[in-house]
Amino acid sequence: MDKIIINGGKPLHGDVYISGAKNAVLPIITACIIAPGKYTLNNVPDLRDTRTMCRLMEMVGATVYFENNTLEIDTTHCDTPEAPYDLVKTMRASFYVLGPFMSRFNYAKVSLPGGCAWGPRPVDFHLKALEDLGANIILDHGNIITKGKMKGADINFTKKSVGATGNTLMAAVGAEGCTKISNAACEPDIASLAEFLVKMGASIDGIGKENITINGGKSLRGDFEFDIIPDRIEAGTFMIATAITGGEVTLHNVDPNHLNFVTDALIETGSAVIPENNTIYVKSGKNIKPFDITTEEYPGFPTDLQAQWIALMTLAEGNSHVIDNIYTDRFTHIPELNRFGANIRLTKNKADIRGVKQLTGAPVMSTDIRASASLILGALASDGESQISRVYHIDRGYENIEEKFSKLGANIKRICD
Repeated sequence: MDKIIINGGKPLHGDVYISGAKNAVLPIITACIIAPGKYTLNNVPDLRDTRTMCRLMEMVGATVYFENNTLEIDTTHCDTPEAPYDLVKTMRASFYVLGPFMSRFNYAKVSLPGGCAWGPRPVDFHLKALEDLGANIILDHGNIITKGKMKGADINFTKKSVGATGNTLMAAVGAEGCTKISNAACEPDIASLAEFLVKMGASIDGIGKENITINGGKSLRGDFEFDIIPDRIEAGTFMIATAITGGEVTLHNVDPNHLNFVTDALIETGSAVIPENNTIYVKSGKNIKPFDITTEEYPGFPTDLQAQWIALMTLAEGNSHVIDNIYTDRFTHIPELNRFGANIRLTKNKADIRGVKQLTGAPVMSTDIRASASLILGALASDGESQISRVYHIDRGYENIEEKFSKLGANIKRICD
């Protein structure tokens, strides 16, 4: 099993190019099922999750070719609207095939999802939306079977859900009539999915807003190219990494409008942050000032940067707290960060952090994608050597992360046991 070895204490300097967004590309890949045709996706990150989704598409009957961050998908001959447990259990995002299957085949058989080890993330919202659209739903030996011709409906999410919003969008474009989604997720990844569906020929109003209207039953087509948006979570991770190491880095291939949350928070800690066009310049302040954050749905501070922010606050000159209101038990990184010498206490979904003067290298273990990132940041800021095990998690969400940090001057390498 691979490990990442880091000798910390080196400020990051230079330029880093941010990859395409994992959380945007995964639903867009499945959306290619909706209308038979050939699709070319550009700026696709080469991640474990991307490869897993490509395998799922091949099982459905698509032809897939992936090279140099360009993904070509031909869904002309898709004929198997099923997603088996052996694959779906490895990645929750596989559940995104449900909406496209229903749009194209009026039938789907999808295993209940797996993925990261932390936190229950129920699929109730997905299923309730499909029921509202007229689908008949059966739970059979761990599989969800949905079938029936769908019709437009009014769908109100009692809580914002990125996955459920995406699945409902993809189902609604294939339903006859008008569908109105209230309290929809507003993340750029969902807006990008909607724009992809519009390019396919769908009629969607309210893209990027809480209220979305879909006029379904339109004639949809494939055979076009589409650019995947930059990964705002990867960008935020490198911005925070710059601050925690006392560095100076320019990020390229970013959309600064997606990163207002972390920009404002980093400025509060004393860092200089200057966005311009598709770049963001970050320079760490002389000292790290404490700043409290509470995770919220977009455009608030994202739960996917909560762990990295806690890592930064371990070296702040004072006390801070972090509250996660999205995934209230997403804190498995805390005991591992404490192994570096951090002083963090957890009470329910609130982390209280007392800043320390120095972190010290230690062996630690990853538990999920973003926890892995926080441990890398902690190790980069620590004095001495750290070993991070179970780094297969990081490969699900970050493309060539050790290579990117190495180019910024970090002493980091991957080894195989």
